[in-house]
Formats: sequence, C-alpha cells, structure tokens
Amino acid sequence: MGPVTAGSLMSAPAVTAPRGATIAGAARLMGCGPLKRLPVVDEDGRPVGVVSRGDLLKVYLRSDARLAEYVRHEPLTHLIAEGDAALSVRVTDGVVTLAGRLPPSVSPDLAPRLTRAVPGVVDAAADFTPA
Repeated sequence: MGPVTAGSLMSAPAVTAPRGATIAGAARLMGCGPLKRLPVVDEDGRPVGVVSRGDLLKVYLRSDARLAEYVRHEPLTHLIAEGDAALSVRVTDGVVTLAGRLPPSVSPDLAPRLTRAVPGVVDAAADFTPA
C-alpha cells in the first residue's frame, strides 16, 4: 500500500462558500456534513480564505458590552433618527433590555424584533415610555 494522499482524504465534490455568503449561509453549509472548515472562493472559484467553526461561533460569543455597543449603533440608529428618541441598552448574559422613549412613528415591537436578529443576542425585551 502506497502513501496516503491529500486527495484521498478530501470530500468530493468540494463544498465551498462564495465570498459574499452570509454567516448563517456558511453555518448552514457546514451543518450539512462533517465539515470543520469551509473554503471561501471568489467569483471565479479561486480560494480566497477559509472559515472554521470557531470563526462562525465568535460572532455569537461577543461580550455583553460589545453587544450593547453594537445594538446602540447598528439596528437602532437605522430605525430612529438621532435626537428623536432617548433609549438605553442594557445587556446581561446576552439578553438585551431596551428602555426609554421612542418617537410616535416607531412601533414599540420593532426595536426588540430588530435587536433579536443581532448575532449573539439571546433575547430582547423593551420597556418604552410613550413619547
């Protein structure tokens, strides 16, 4: 028996992710089989990098402080014009609590829904006062 080659250890056809794949898309590809790493390819199919299971998990394992900062500046700033609301964001063990006041044009259910979609957020609750 000859030496074992890399080719004999590969899965075929190769499972790859396009450069523009979302984190959820990459995780889904990896979850379809026993993949620990996923090659990322450009538009021509050339390798540009590798995503590991650990890389995917890092997005979900942000500290409470980093989650709070992200929630303050990402989903909520797109929802509410600066100066139109007075919101506080508190995070404990990945659970986000939003408090304060929203402008009348924003549904109180929208901010927690957007917040729950942030990778790493376990849950979101809100305690808004009428504007």
